[in-house]
Amino acid sequence: MRVAVTGASGLIGTALVARLRAGGHDVVRLVRRSAAAPDEVSWDPAAGTVDAAGLAGVEGAVHLAGAGVGDHRWTAAYKQQILDSRVQGTATLVAALVRLDPQPQVLVSGSAQGFYGDRGEQTLTEDSPGGTGFLSDVVREWEAATEPAVAAGIRVVKLRSGLVMAPGGGAFGRLLPLARLGLAGPLGSGRQWWSWITLTDEVAAIEHLLTASTLAGPVNCCAPNPGRNADVVRAVAAAMHRPALLPAPAFALRAVLGEFSQEVLASTRMLPQRLLDDGFPFTHPGLGEAAAWLAGA
Repeated sequence: MRVAVTGASGLIGTALVARLRAGGHDVVRLVRRSAAAPDEVSWDPAAGTVDAAGLAGVEGAVHLAGAGVGDHRWTAAYKQQILDSRVQGTATLVAALVRLDPQPQVLVSGSAQGFYGDRGEQTLTEDSPGGTGFLSDVVREWEAATEPAVAAGIRVVKLRSGLVMAPGGGAFGRLLPLARLGLAGPLGSGRQWWSWITLTDEVAAIEHLLTASTLAGPVNCCAPNPGRNADVVRAVAAAMHRPALLPAPAFALRAVLGEFSQEVLASTRMLPQRLLDDGFPFTHPGLGEAAAWLAGA
């Protein structure tokens, strides 16, 4: 399959491109500069432009681009950047895809567990309603930007990813150095639910949704066994033979992270019901084996 990927240089995108190519797929990477390699296609999401000729023959697309929600303190300007990078990027890519002849068969468009908001003890599937808050509002607009592709007959998957467990980036990339030093501990009360997934399973699920599935609409991309924050941190520390005793109080997180601390302290108990029903085989379904993989990666 010829696949176009945005966000190809990011944590998930880099691993996905490697997996797709190892599986024999032809991957083209959308880059925000002049194309400098045969597998690159230039695009400018903010300007709404794509080198459509470079997308000729694309049969599927994976859209992962967007400003990192935890990369900067949430000023009003950065919150606008979080929203615009997702909505404008999605609208630009979708507009290019629907103009192709022939059109691609499938678009797997990044989304996030933030759709559900802070939901306490509730178990959340793809049929659960959305929550409230800044990220919930962002995700609603982000997903809505894919609707022209749906209307054009493209199979669209909205990939509501959980916290990606990876040694090289994201929340767990920050946690690992602390865990190795024995300095990791619960965030806030530690009772909030974390819906996690290893990078291995994240990219495998994306490939599955591209090539081996007929699913469309929202798909929760997380392991089938979410854990409370304290248990997740404890499992990672235990895999490194270290304690996990030093809590980070909620007031300290608010002082350091500002409004973003609401998301760190939020409880989202998400289940990948549609992936399970579709027969997707998780490599790391349990927290213990996932933490062991993370520690040894």
